[in-house]
Amino acid sequence: MKKSLAGILFAAIFPMSSMASTVVELNLGHVLAPQSHYHAVATRMAELALEKSNNTLKINVFPSGQLGGEVKLIQSARTGAVPLVITGEPPLENTVKEFGIFSLPYLFPDLDSANRALQADFGKKMLGYLDQHGLIGLGWISVQERNIYGSRKIEAPADMKDLKIRVIQSPGYVDAYEKLGAQATPMAYSEVYLALQTGVIDGGETSPDLMIDDKFAEVSKFYNMVKIHYMPCVIIMSKSAFNRLSPDHQKVIQEAADEAAAHGIKFYGDAYKASLDAMTKSGVTIVQSDIAAFKDLTAGLYGPLLKNVPNGQENVDLARQAAQ
Repeated sequence: MKKSLAGILFAAIFPMSSMASTVVELNLGHVLAPQSHYHAVATRMAELALEKSNNTLKINVFPSGQLGGEVKLIQSARTGAVPLVITGEPPLENTVKEFGIFSLPYLFPDLDSANRALQADFGKKMLGYLDQHGLIGLGWISVQERNIYGSRKIEAPADMKDLKIRVIQSPGYVDAYEKLGAQATPMAYSEVYLALQTGVIDGGETSPDLMIDDKFAEVSKFYNMVKIHYMPCVIIMSKSAFNRLSPDHQKVIQEAADEAAAHGIKFYGDAYKASLDAMTKSGVTIVQSDIAAFKDLTAGLYGPLLKNVPNGQENVDLARQAAQ
């Protein structure tokens, strides 16, 4: 028999009763597909939690937005309705203003540097900002390198002129693309495939793995390696749900998250390479863009954007030091 939503949420918050009174169930939600690195992290975390707790801590994983979109999942984590969430960082910016630095263009030079910074003390400091919002940051998983896909070849900023592109609705993303001459077009993610297929938009921005997982390679001619953003992805937990756990289970959750995050970084790296190969085989042309020109043109955005980010310049400096 399938569980009702009420039953799912009840099991997420309260320990199982009767003979299994020592077993605690926690639900984990994310929005990506089962082949994604989010899911790889989630399932590995569930395996480790069960193993390390001697089968007394069970994590039920719900992929593909089954428990809601990212904004709803974050809200549910804050209230304790969904104890565990894996999410991209941009939907957290409205809540955690300090996270606004992560949407600055070219904050990190490459994938490895971004991951190195987030796994260092800098990353722990940034997770600490979640604490005052009813959340606990259990760890950063691999960042996603964001590039432009669609109908247009983009080698230099001039190729961006009047490009209608669906971008993440974060000030750092929107301002960066508009500075480059594009028309940043708001659109639900679920509508992007058809909009690209019918020419309503010229392209979008995403990571190589999602280019394949979400089938954008079927309706794109080019994948342009502009590398404007490295989007952090994070495991968060409801603070109230964490506080209800025993000290032993709290320790298990953190250890499982740490090990699952390391697993996810390798998983994403492998998927990154495999996805570029898959694009080439499907007929998509991979374009190596002039990154230095894009970086120079967007550098002036830092001052205006950082005015709205608490401790912004300090954390930018720390991020770049940690990435070295």
